[in-house]
Amino acid sequence: MKIPKRTRKILEKISNQKNLLRKLGFRTDTKPVYKSPQGLNTNIIEEISRQKAEPEWMLTLRKKALEIFFKKPLPLWGGDLSKINFDTLHYYIKPQDKIKTKWENVPKKIKETFDKLGIPQAERKFLAGTGAQFESEMIYHSLQKELKGKGVIFESTDTALKKYPKIFAEYFGKVVPVTDNKFAALNSAVWSGGSFIYVPKNTHVNLPLQTYFRINAERMGQFERTLIIADEGSSVHYIEGCSAPIYSTDSLHAAVVEIIVKKNARVQYTTIQNWSSNVYNLVTKRAFVYENAEMLWLDCNIGSRLTMKYPAIFLLGENAKGEIQSLAFAKENQHQDTGAKIFHSSSNTSSKIVAKSISKNNGRNSYRGLLKVSKGAKNTVSHVSCNALLVDENSRSDTYPTMKVEEESATVAHEATVSKISEEQLFYLMSRGLSEDEAVSMIVNGFATQIIKQLPMEYALELNRLIELEMTGRHER
Repeated sequence: MKIPKRTRKILEKISNQKNLLRKLGFRTDTKPVYKSPQGLNTNIIEEISRQKAEPEWMLTLRKKALEIFFKKPLPLWGGDLSKINFDTLHYYIKPQDKIKTKWENVPKKIKETFDKLGIPQAERKFLAGTGAQFESEMIYHSLQKELKGKGVIFESTDTALKKYPKIFAEYFGKVVPVTDNKFAALNSAVWSGGSFIYVPKNTHVNLPLQTYFRINAERMGQFERTLIIADEGSSVHYIEGCSAPIYSTDSLHAAVVEIIVKKNARVQYTTIQNWSSNVYNLVTKRAFVYENAEMLWLDCNIGSRLTMKYPAIFLLGENAKGEIQSLAFAKENQHQDTGAKIFHSSSNTSSKIVAKSISKNNGRNSYRGLLKVSKGAKNTVSHVSCNALLVDENSRSDTYPTMKVEEESATVAHEATVSKISEEQLFYLMSRGLSEDEAVSMIVNGFATQIIKQLPMEYALELNRLIELEMTGRHER
């Protein structure tokens, strides 16, 4: 039977996509410059700070954060964290002596890793700036000369601490304080790497900036710290990608992201996460948004053993806008506990949350959301939409929405749906000449289209391909 033209085009698009991320499970045999012993104590904190030649105030902050981390209990809600053994992790691995600005100067083994992931090609084709983090350090960073001339700063966070100490100290730890939660405290104690971005007033970065994070070593903890400041009237789009090889032991990724979006500015932060199934991904991401400014989180989560991530937006100025769109895919032995938090603290603010999840082969997805409208935040408008797709009978989806509305003039709406792939859908597509795998993949990709279509084309193709590989069980990880 003849396949309709539109269906054929979709299949061709899937099958012809670049497969840069197909073999993310490979491992690289490298010899780091320094590797901390397993476990965590004050001596290790001091050695991390010494290796980085940091100012005294940062070492003081790290020690304070370590004390808080030890005192705070593990959260009892969300996913199961009881199997994390903090004493077996390496908290700092330095892969090379210093950051490189020319790709050819990156050590051969590390360069080969990112070559396989397509990072240099992506930079040449469609990025305004690129960073690459391997283990605990940024090993490469670059920015277009034109943007440097306009005063745009795009550096590793470690470099920014030394080159821009005044602006760094003004904003570091102000959006996500050391005391915020156990894993934010851990990050503050052992943070290393990440990106620092400052966009001057009325400056627009028209092409995305990207950083790719790679965990390579066994029993590794990666704790990057990203700080973005968009000054008045500016705009920037930042993209991060993540991956790791599979080991029999667990690794931990506990990042912190802080974003300041000033008056009339706009920031988009896009994540395409594809951690291996032995990684605990526990991340704190938060943005402060001021008058007439706009913040968009676009969060795509595939892989990891457990992800607990809830991007947050604080709407602090009149007419501020916030939007969080997320896509999560969970399969066997995976739990994606994801969601969104938006706080309306000023009048005439608006927000939108769109959360989509796909569960397969006993995979579990949980949406955990918080929407708060403070008293006096007049004429607030917000809409929350949660949609879950169960691919089989054994998968699970949970929704835990919390809404605290203290202002009578607010307009708040919430909707949630859970659906399964029906026999009728499969029968129709298979009657048009598709195999069952192809039919299921097409339904799942259609479900995810609302999120995927907002990505730059190259990333949309990659995410489509990742979903197709997960659905057919042919993902080499």
